[in-house]
Amino acid sequence: MQQPYELTPVQKLKSDMKKASVTITENEARFLVDSYYQMQDDRIRAAGQVRSMDNEPHDVLTWLGEQSSVLENQVKGALDVYSAGHPIGQRIRSVDGVGPVIAAGLLAHIDITKANTAGSIWRYAGLDPTSEWKKGTKRPHNASLKTLCWKLGESFVKVSGKETAVYGHLYKDRKADELIRNENGEFADQAAAKLEKFNIGKTTDAYKAYSVGKLPPAHIHARAKRYAVKMFLSHLHEAWYEHHYNKPAPVPYVFAHADHVHKMECPF
Repeated sequence: MQQPYELTPVQKLKSDMKKASVTITENEARFLVDSYYQMQDDRIRAAGQVRSMDNEPHDVLTWLGEQSSVLENQVKGALDVYSAGHPIGQRIRSVDGVGPVIAAGLLAHIDITKANTAGSIWRYAGLDPTSEWKKGTKRPHNASLKTLCWKLGESFVKVSGKETAVYGHLYKDRKADELIRNENGEFADQAAAKLEKFNIGKTTDAYKAYSVGKLPPAHIHARAKRYAVKMFLSHLHEAWYEHHYNKPAPVPYVFAHADHVHKMECPF
């Protein structure tokens, strides 16, 4: 029989310290965002390990899971204050799919004074298909921002069923359009390039799709997500640039010069 014992809980962030989170620097915010997602991943992985145990988990394991959630939520609370205290943070948080942590990460990673166009943000986030990273050379994008944008895309997918989810609907519409184009063979050149560049197992669904001149469903899904994220980043740049410089932002090249690409008005 287990003896009674006391496990000390994690100390919550004091009210005055939480309020002061609005003064966190960009570097500190990046650290907290990375820490939050690391803690989240560790908690989820640990919970899976505990569930796989044959016996009922010890109280200490239950306590650890609870305290991990508390600490995670405290960091989220600090980032909530940080992102809400930013004039652009308030605006992007009104978007379905953009929570306080993602908003904080975007604000901390992007320097509007170094981003003259939306395209520069796309490149920095690893979303420019023309920008290649060759082994042994300096990475042309920010890996943490790229991961954050992937999470943003997943978030847009999750809220795509909501009537007010602008970028979620954009993802769904783009995916539907890409599926039609894919069936019509419009991506045959890209499919052939994938087979030539990568060693893809012949028993995989990807190979089966590429071999008949089509992109696999997962590829279409990723393309639609990336499109929604890039449109959001374009709107973020537009709003932030105009706020910072008090003048209209430059129109992205792809919208100004490509007849088949239409710019959507910024919803925030």
